[in-house]
Amino acid sequence: MQTITITGRHPLHGCIRPAAAKNSTLPLLAATLLCGAPCRLRDAPRLADVDTSLALLQAVGANARRCGADLCTRPAENLCGEIPEHLAGAMRSSVFYLAPLLCRTGLVRLPLPGGCRLGPRPVDIHLAGLATMGAEVELEGMAVTLRRRAPLRGVDFTLRLPSVGATMTLVMAACCAQGQTVLRGAAREPEVCDLVRFLRACGARISGEGTPLLVIDGGRPLGGAVHRPLPDRIAAATYAAALAAAGGELEIAGCDPALYDAFLQFLAHTGVQTVRTADGVRLARDCAMPLRGGVQLHADAWPAFATDTAPLAAAVLLTAEGESTIYDSLFANRFACAAGFVAMGAACTAKGRRLTLTGPCALHGADVTAPDLRGGAALAVAALAAEGQTRLRDPGHIRRGYENLAGALCGLGAHCRCETGAAGL
Repeated sequence: MQTITITGRHPLHGCIRPAAAKNSTLPLLAATLLCGAPCRLRDAPRLADVDTSLALLQAVGANARRCGADLCTRPAENLCGEIPEHLAGAMRSSVFYLAPLLCRTGLVRLPLPGGCRLGPRPVDIHLAGLATMGAEVELEGMAVTLRRRAPLRGVDFTLRLPSVGATMTLVMAACCAQGQTVLRGAAREPEVCDLVRFLRACGARISGEGTPLLVIDGGRPLGGAVHRPLPDRIAAATYAAALAAAGGELEIAGCDPALYDAFLQFLAHTGVQTVRTADGVRLARDCAMPLRGGVQLHADAWPAFATDTAPLAAAVLLTAEGESTIYDSLFANRFACAAGFVAMGAACTAKGRRLTLTGPCALHGADVTAPDLRGGAALAVAALAAEGQTRLRDPGHIRRGYENLAGALCGLGAHCRCETGAAGL
């Protein structure tokens, strides 16, 4: 348990460069199991989920370790398809090991994965696609077992919705399947494109990334690659939201603004000054000028407003003038952070997938708890706009996606500190 103590109303200044994306690094680590030569992921973030992934790789017999700032893997001959329950339950991304271990070992057993409690997050699309390719699927209580009696075969498969995780799973499986696989209705997110670029560098033949139609010519042996995961667009949006809440001037460098364009457009509407640069964006906000609300945001699959940025937008809108609504079409419990907002004096109501905010509100410090990864970051953003001191207790959610959020904010001028093992609220 850690507690982040934030004293609000201190503007931010400086420059920050987001780390590599968690949502790219985790599937890339799983994909290295398919490679017949060493792989190196450059400048990988030091996150709890990355540590869990390394432990999972080692538990199934893979050679994976940190090499300074990088992650290094080497091919392993004897892999085990049994994923330990304590590792599977620690993160949602354990589902990415289904396809690689099925292809390598012929059998994989995965206790249903954990992660943030954002409502139902079924793995049925993963399983349906793998079954179509020839896997035998057995559901037993809180675990799933997959077997294959022969190599997987290429198929023409339509995803019932553009699931990022399922698209990644089926792309990895298709690389090992015999023949051509066509995936229709595939996810178009930048992290999917990043996985495709890595696999292509390893020797895979894949086309169509960034579109709903992916074509994979499978059955080719994969080598290794040195790859730098793309920058974390959600971390970039988090720092941008922090600037909007606290005021000041901030440059976010090394992350293409196109990766979080919808969020930057939202901030511009509220009155935050945004200037695109060659590799980033410069943001400014005068706290003497109130933010403008009155927006209706709809979070959906790429290139729409990103679901992970919905709680961050809510934190910005707490002090904005007018009534705003945010609807998340992907996750049923995206706005669990609303209770923390209310404790800080916000006027907001969460009903199912919809959050309604009425501002402006004079936020004050409070004792709150991070309900999930992005909700915890959103509470930290709200605390930057609040009068007085907020104590944000984190059971481990924030560390899954941010290496040192408190330290990053402190480096920009925020007044905050982080204590590990602090007493409960």
